[in-house]
Amino acid sequence: MTDFLAPVDESGVVAVEGAPGHPVLAEPGDVDRLLEVCFGANCGAALLYAENLPPAFFDLSSGSAGVILQKLRQYGVRLAVIRGPEAGAVSSRFGEMVAEERTRRDFGLFTSRAEARAWIAS
Repeated sequence: MTDFLAPVDESGVVAVEGAPGHPVLAEPGDVDRLLEVCFGANCGAALLYAENLPPAFFDLSSGSAGVILQKLRQYGVRLAVIRGPEAGAVSSRFGEMVAEERTRRDFGLFTSRAEARAWIAS
């Protein structure tokens, strides 16, 4: 799975990025692999596409998002997720979580890579 993760340096801002169209985290416990790549690249940010995450991540009742985000927070890694409108619906509770997370700086949901990179750089 780490074959689809790579550190990307843009204007001196390094973030580990998932390859579009490839699963990276099949289950919440796989977040440790993401952390390993972040630590190896000495960076505190990750950019993943919706398809890099388990589908249950977008259903808050599954607990997947909570496990992944808590582990990343614990180690100081910010997560930007790119999820276009074509990706379909999310649970209503997921939308509430995204709204709450906007007040923090640990997690952001974006529709484009450019938006996600700008958030990581800020």
